[in-house]
Amino acid sequence: MPERVCLFQGQNYHKLKRACLRRGALFQDPYFPASAQSLFYKRAPPPRLTWKRPKELCKDPRLFVDGISTRDLHQGSLGNCWMVAATSCLATEPSLWKKVIPDHMEQEWNPKRPDLYAGIFHFRFWRLGQWTDVVVDDRLPVSENGTLLFCRSATPREFWSALLEKAYAKLNGCYEALEGGNTAEALVDFTGGVSEPLSLNLEALTQNADQRKALFQTLARAHNRKALITCSIRPADGEHVESVLDCGLVKGHAYGITAVRKVRLGESLLGICGSPRIYMVCMRNPWGTADWTGAWSQGSQQWQQVGRSEREKMGLVVRDVGEFWMEFEDFCRYFTDLVVCRLVERSLLWPWGHWREVLVEEEWEREMDKRSRCGGCINHRETFLLNPQFMFEVGGEGDEVLICLQQEDRRMKRREGRGENLPIGFEVLRVEVNRVCRVQCFSEQAASSVYMDSRSVTLRVTLSPGRYVLLPTTFHPGSTGRFLLRLFSHTCSLHRELKEDLPAPSLWKCCVPQPCAVTTVHLRRASTLSQPKQPAPDVYAVIKCEEETIRTRIFKKDGSPEFNIKAIFYRRRPRTKIYIEVRCVFHLVFDSFLGAAHLQTGNSERERSRVIDLQGGKSRGCIYVETSTSQCLTDL
Repeated sequence: MPERVCLFQGQNYHKLKRACLRRGALFQDPYFPASAQSLFYKRAPPPRLTWKRPKELCKDPRLFVDGISTRDLHQGSLGNCWMVAATSCLATEPSLWKKVIPDHMEQEWNPKRPDLYAGIFHFRFWRLGQWTDVVVDDRLPVSENGTLLFCRSATPREFWSALLEKAYAKLNGCYEALEGGNTAEALVDFTGGVSEPLSLNLEALTQNADQRKALFQTLARAHNRKALITCSIRPADGEHVESVLDCGLVKGHAYGITAVRKVRLGESLLGICGSPRIYMVCMRNPWGTADWTGAWSQGSQQWQQVGRSEREKMGLVVRDVGEFWMEFEDFCRYFTDLVVCRLVERSLLWPWGHWREVLVEEEWEREMDKRSRCGGCINHRETFLLNPQFMFEVGGEGDEVLICLQQEDRRMKRREGRGENLPIGFEVLRVEVNRVCRVQCFSEQAASSVYMDSRSVTLRVTLSPGRYVLLPTTFHPGSTGRFLLRLFSHTCSLHRELKEDLPAPSLWKCCVPQPCAVTTVHLRRASTLSQPKQPAPDVYAVIKCEEETIRTRIFKKDGSPEFNIKAIFYRRRPRTKIYIEVRCVFHLVFDSFLGAAHLQTGNSERERSRVIDLQGGKSRGCIYVETSTSQCLTDL
């Protein structure tokens, strides 16, 4: 099924191109004109800057020359290395760049049919859950010396990188809006994947070989599954961005990782490296310069001991301008931040089974006639639970879940002084297994993300089986905006957004009494279910309250199972006792009664803990239970 594509500013590439060809005129984009407003919003353009079409810059322009590669990218005078580094990663994978540059053969110059050229191109970027098609004309800013002002290819007649940068600048408002950014954002825009920023503990990685090996294996697996990886060295507070270290690396500068190798060394290198195997990474600088001056840098003694054929056999080949190799131990000594962008292809996200993706687009809003949906973070207890609430379940024995919260991009609003990201994050609350309405009071906190003013926040967490409520929030109450919530796992499913405070009333409400009290039951555990010297049974528990029954999963060979299950009951007859029974399973389909307990709750009680002996069955064990009851139905 083809993916839905949104037309940016309503411009349809094919219709516009046909109209230009009918008129015999080259396209001029009215929404992104060849003027200062498309360049900068704070500073004046360079003196004697002009806009030229590729045909005015060279005789035989091409979109691609000898295909597409990372050597086609040189940053230019704009401080957007984050975007250029991501583009460099994009160029390594045809299945990715063909999405960003659709119809690339149709868009290419045809020297035999110049009448089919209309000076119009289009590119696609993934924004807030869908691909957005951006149309641009081919007029590019040129400096007074006649070269492209911004991103350009090493081959003067190749223009795909310059045109892609122009389309990305249009999407973000102007070229200046691309200055200073996060590589993770660009990777998501180019792939629709999920970027996981990783902060590296340099001291631990430098001193602990096992931690280095584990990180290397993580990167190698990600790279083998076509993930895109970038890295940088974080400047210290007050330190100048893009300051150069003694080893040649640049702080605050985004590098792409183009290869990850475990290399077996020949005899000529054993004396130098001291080990028959070394871990290596290949880096690329978007500036097109190989900065690194340490081991395995250009002209180092390591390379002097290795012939070309041996380099190719080892896989240590430098294919593009700006690429260089370094030992992973040196990498861990200098680099502080990694971004791994995993592609949303089920077979690539996880080495076994299928990872499911659930995607929801919503917004934090504040309306006079509705309840506020922008309650701020958990620090603001009075308003926190007003935020949107999304319920999901984790099945089986538990699961690792990847949660990504992404806010709408605000770069386009920088010209108006409103381009700063909101600080965002989210909380995951463990709730009752039968909850169907909004959480009204604080419950068990299962996971919490950091709060950052970045476009997206990601958390990977392992959750036990049960039902959960996810609350995406801004840090401050009252902040409004659109957001996208993405959830990945093997077993969990996102049921829906919780919008109602109470369950829907019965269809027979005129004949049946309505709930007058609400009770939560937290069955924590049981003990001493098995007889002395007897094997522990496979057990489960059942909680019954009025007409509703809740059953736990089966706990294998466990005489003291940790049920840790919560249930909520809206009660019409609050004086009726709650019944809990424990049963054991044998021969797959048969079970037997181990014992039961009855609970009588008061009209109003908070977290009353009890230890109750099981009665009437084979076991002399007991259960540990907590209950809360309120006559106000929205209290629990």
